Parts: sequence; C-alpha cells; structure tokens
Amino acid sequence: MQIVPISFDRFNALADREATERIRAAKARLGNKAVLLCHHYQRADVYQHADLTGDSLKLSRLASQSDADYIVFCGVHFMAEVADILSRPEQISILPDLAAGCSMADMASLAKVERAWRELSSVMNPDEKVTPVTYINSAADLKAFCGEHGGIVCTSSNAPKILEWSFARREKVLFFPDQHLGRWSGHKMGIPLDEMAIWNPDLEMGGLTKAQIAKAKIILWHGYCSVHQMFQPAHIIKFRNQYPDGKVISHPECSFEVCRQSDAIGSTETIIRTVKDSAPDTRWLVGTELNLVERLAEEVKHEGKIVQFMAPTVCMCSTMQRIDPQHLAWTLENLADGRVVNQIKVPEHEAGLAKIALQRMLDAS
Repeated sequence: MQIVPISFDRFNALADREATERIRAAKARLGNKAVLLCHHYQRADVYQHADLTGDSLKLSRLASQSDADYIVFCGVHFMAEVADILSRPEQISILPDLAAGCSMADMASLAKVERAWRELSSVMNPDEKVTPVTYINSAADLKAFCGEHGGIVCTSSNAPKILEWSFARREKVLFFPDQHLGRWSGHKMGIPLDEMAIWNPDLEMGGLTKAQIAKAKIILWHGYCSVHQMFQPAHIIKFRNQYPDGKVISHPECSFEVCRQSDAIGSTETIIRTVKDSAPDTRWLVGTELNLVERLAEEVKHEGKIVQFMAPTVCMCSTMQRIDPQHLAWTLENLADGRVVNQIKVPEHEAGLAKIALQRMLDAS
C-alpha cells in the first residue's frame, strides 16, 4: 500500500532557489524513471528543468514515445490527459498542479457539444454530413466524442491538413472550441467567410437559422483563447509605422484581422523556427504568449535580432503559470520516495475513443 504523500504545505513557502535545488536533487534520484515534458508557454523557472519541450503536436508525439515510468507534464490539464491516453497502460501521467486548466477548453463541454449534435440532427444527419473536429485544447471526453462520431483532433500545427482530411469524408465540419483557429484554417483552404458560421452554444440552434447551417462549410464554436484575443490590429499598425522593415508573426488563435495583417502565421514551433531561421539583425513583432516571446528574444539577441511582444499589456497563460517550482519540487520528491501525486487518469472507455481521434490526427499529420 502506498504511504501517505508529503503534504504540499511544506513546499508552499519554499524560496524559488531552494525549490530549484530540490527539483534537481529529486530528478537525479529518479533518473530515467521520470520524464518532464514542458510546453513552450511554461514559465522560465520551470521550463529550465524540462527534458523535452514543444508545442501540443510535438508533445503529443513525445508522450506516445516515452519509455519513462512517470510522465510529468508541465503544461495544463488537457495536455496531461493526452499523455495518459497515448502512453502505455503502465505509465503514469502527472500534472504538478491540478488547478492548471485551460479557459478555452472550458468553453466547450461534452453536454453542450452533444446538444449541438442533437440540434443539428433536426436539419440533417450529422453522422453523415458533419465531421466533428476538436482542437487538442479540449477535454478528453470531447476527443472521445470525435472518436465515436467519425471525427478527429487537430493542433495549431496541422489544422488545415486535418480539415482536408475531414472534408474528404463529409461535406461539413463542426470545429470546437477555438473559432479563430478554425476560421483562419478554413480561410487558408479558400472557404469564404460567409460559409463559416458561429455556433453559440448558449443559444437555441447555436443562434443560427436552418439556411445558415445549410450554407456553412464550417460551423465554428464560439470559443477563444483569453491570451491571443488580447492582440489587436492596432498593435501591428503601430509597429509597422515605427519599423517599416520589421516582420510580424502571429499564432492562429489570434483574431482573423490580426492574422490577416501578419507576415506569417504559425504554431509555437513554427514561430520559434521562423524567427531563429531569419536573417541576423531583423526585428520581429510576435503575437503569442509572453513566456515564449521573452525566451525567444533572449535566445536570438546574440544575432542582433530584436523580438517584441505584440501587446502593450502582459498576456501570459495564467493557468499554466500555476505550475511553479514549488509544485514541481513537491511532485518530484514524492515520486522519488515512491509516492504518486496528482495522477491524471482518463477512464478506460473514454480513453479508447479519444485515442481513435488522436491516432487519426497523428496518421494524417
């Protein structure tokens, strides 16, 4: 029987420096039994301890390939769920702080998506006409819904390719929870804006008429990222007025207007690669999460590159910020002593269906 875990209370007051030393010591004790996966949006004082880093797609693949007994995910809840779904049954997925969620993921619940599916059935047979596509930034039960209904998962790296996969099977797509990623991806495929309708889950029939539903190629869920919605076209205009030779790159979770005014659009991996591969002494305005932008700016400054954050206000993923050195030290010391804390375990039936949708994505990418 597992002994009682060390209480977090003993770690809450730790100074960051002491927490860092204890993280390193616990990692050394664990050796290759544990692997730390960190998303690019993770705060710097945690990111420095990562064994593997990446965006959602890359980390999904890494989670499925890891041989470690413990997958410690320094990210948010849905990422740890994906790690549990794609890893072997005996592997354990852990989230250092269970409060690290995602406000965008919370904008689409299974109950609301199932209601939308029922309402769509009054207009057509959705299982024949509509491919459900969920952004990886969603709960496991929504991935399971897609697995059950012939659907698929996408990331910001592969969304246009996943839409192609979807349209090859059915004539319409229900895309949730991020409307902006869905709209920009549809636009890249040449789908007119008036053929992409917003579904408001708080309104009957999503607030749409039967004619609007019939016309829509993509039905976009009324969801968004609280960080990326802060970036505005005015920020880009001001930058271009000051630095006419500067370049702008944005994440596709930004609004359509921001994406349209940017020189390049891409996932976090794409943003990092594009800036690093650019010529020396270039200047970039970057529309994505603050921790990534500050880290990238530091990494390329020796080449004379200047990387600026797009918004004048601080925009960071506040829920991911909950994974701090204190929670990571607590998690790793418990593991080193043989105590599992904060395990993320998706129910078997749900995990099986979600894995179908995730595997479709991996195969199609």
